[in-house]
Amino acid sequence: MENTEEKKVEAVVDVETTAGDARTEGRERREGRRGRDRDRGRDRDSSEKEFVEKLVKLNRTAKVVKGGRRFSFSALTVIGDRKGKVGFGFGKANDVSEAIRKSIDKAKRNMVKLPVKNGTIPHDVTGFFKASRVLLKPACSGTGIIAGGPVRAIMEAGGVTDVLSKSIGASSQYNVVKATFNCISKMMDARTISRNRGKSLSEMWG
Repeated sequence: MENTEEKKVEAVVDVETTAGDARTEGRERREGRRGRDRDRGRDRDSSEKEFVEKLVKLNRTAKVVKGGRRFSFSALTVIGDRKGKVGFGFGKANDVSEAIRKSIDKAKRNMVKLPVKNGTIPHDVTGFFKASRVLLKPACSGTGIIAGGPVRAIMEAGGVTDVLSKSIGASSQYNVVKATFNCISKMMDARTISRNRGKSLSEMWG
């Protein structure tokens, strides 16, 4: 009789131990999965933060149809890596988030090199697009970005910290962005100029 009761107690203990081990294993598995998900999210955040994204303009248009108004959205976005690469994109969609996503994708495909040295641009330059004209001038350290909305967004995304600018003519944000990128296309790269002139970078930049 006593042997039978001892066997029952041992069986209960074995069942509780097995259940406890199973619970512990399940908890560890869930924590491990949660940790992997957390790491995956962290990797995705780090990849998304590779570029600085700035929304310059979001426009809404309405089309009157038989059932009422049908809205569509257009987004103008500027992106950059703060290390001398910038791009802009223009996207349209029936949803705000989709329009912004399209503009960012186009901006990533149309990135250009912005020459930056000591936080400023190498020389004065003027860019044109239709009725808009943008003037950019280098500035000494501590000046900051003296520019309006679209030009400021481009300079900040490109990593410029000190610059003087003036926008003349049409104030359309799309035209101003295009004129600013026309300025960037006209900027001379120090390495190319020094190579063509047979001088070193220190002699060119001082």
